[in-house]
Amino acid sequence: QVQLKESGGGLVQAGGSLRLSCSASGIGFSFVDMDWYRQAPGKQRELVATISERYLADYADSVKGRFTISRDNDKNTVYLQMSSVRPEDTAVYYCHTERYSLWGQGTQVTVSS
Repeated sequence: QVQLKESGGGLVQAGGSLRLSCSASGIGFSFVDMDWYRQAPGKQRELVATISERYLADYADSVKGRFTISRDNDKNTVYLQMSSVRPEDTAVYYCHTERYSLWGQGTQVTVSS
């Protein structure tokens, strides 16, 4: 079955940390770029971070220095380590791969002030 499945969301206090995971199945994971997006209530979905098949990472300005994207090709999993979180990081976080036009179901992250 071709799918992406996120996990790791939850409630965290401002300044805290959280790690999101996205497990992929049914795709050539090692050969594709992977992305994390987020969508806050009433806002458009935005790109948070991306990691290429060659492990090159890029970030939205709003999360640079606070979030880290990584991947484990042996586990077909991409991660988003979130640190120093802020209330404005509250959103549903989605895993995505453009190569397969594939989205996960999303995981809710709520940051309390």
